[in-house]
Amino acid sequence: MYRFLLTPRWWGINVFVLLAIPFCIFMGSWQLSRFEGRVHDHRAATQRADADRTAAATPLARLLPVDKRTSGMRATATGRYATQLLVPGRELDGKRGYYVLTLLRTDSGKALPVVRGWLPGTADAAKAPAPPSGEVTVTGALQASETPGDNGVTAQGGLPAGQTGAISAASLVNLVPYDVYDAWITLDKADSGMKAVPAKAPDNTGLDLKAFQNLGYTGEWFVFAGFVVFMWFRLVRREVEALRDAELGLVPEGEEPAVV
Repeated sequence: MYRFLLTPRWWGINVFVLLAIPFCIFMGSWQLSRFEGRVHDHRAATQRADADRTAAATPLARLLPVDKRTSGMRATATGRYATQLLVPGRELDGKRGYYVLTLLRTDSGKALPVVRGWLPGTADAAKAPAPPSGEVTVTGALQASETPGDNGVTAQGGLPAGQTGAISAASLVNLVPYDVYDAWITLDKADSGMKAVPAKAPDNTGLDLKAFQNLGYTGEWFVFAGFVVFMWFRLVRREVEALRDAELGLVPEGEEPAVV
């Protein structure tokens, strides 16, 4: 009854099934490992963030370039405040507002972008407190340069003078006449009249949409594997039923059994 499984057509079906099932299981397992890796990174980043809040500040130069390990660590730098810019369209505690970003000119000749705080409402230079004069030492959480389109960072152009959409060296170098560090810090304590901006977790270390996409893909691949098995059994069953009908003479003369 089941000799048809050895026919050339069924050899092709069987080989496809034998290859498809382990492939689907492998892809599902790989996507699951990606999700588990993101969960591990999220836990590690959370633990680091808790430790960084109480750790002693480290000189800026020793933490560069910014990576997953150094992002969020408390950094310190000394210099004089120079150009001040506003970063519109930033939310804090569910409210819309803007960052007050001031460039700190250091002895190295480069400037460090410093987010001195957040204010609610539409970006208005007149409402932004002026930076302290003279030499200052700042301490805050080290952050990697932003990429427009990620984590709510606006990609819009044509902003008014004195504003920038992203805090990144690539954006700021076109707005100031001096070199800028490829990093920035957000002060532990905001300057008078503003709220401190909390540090962000490094990219790809949170349970974000990408993480749950990996989990969704895991389920899809395992479903595909089950579907392949289901369809194979369904095809075998229909083939057997067609052969039985033919043996019982239920198939009209001259007509071959219909098999899907």
